[in-house]
Amino acid sequence: MWIRISKLLLTIKNIALVGVGIALCIALINTLISLGFITWANIQGYSTYYLLIEELITFFLYFEFIALIVKYFKNNFHFPLNFFLYIGITAIVRLLIIDHESSYDNLIWSVAIFVLVCSLVLVEKFIGHNE
Repeated sequence: MWIRISKLLLTIKNIALVGVGIALCIALINTLISLGFITWANIQGYSTYYLLIEELITFFLYFEFIALIVKYFKNNFHFPLNFFLYIGITAIVRLLIIDHESSYDNLIWSVAIFVLVCSLVLVEKFIGHNE
């Protein structure tokens, strides 16, 4: 009985992840289109590179989440830890680029990136990564 329940829950989780993956693909395409418009506006002189970089990093965040979902299905329904660390580092870098008003906040976010990179090194060294 418990095996059937766990299989049912796994199926529900997989269906939900496919839905999230589809939503992320739509958001990725939307961001790509927006990236094209911002690039064109930069060429014409109507936009700033600030918006371009913000949109580009958002694109990479969506891309990493989609790669994480693909990796989940390839790794026999397990999420690799190093992908979460990559996503965390990218998200904090995006935050630093977008909101860099306070030097104290920048220091805290930089320490957080350092901790995540150290964690990534430890995971790669002691746990390994799933390819």
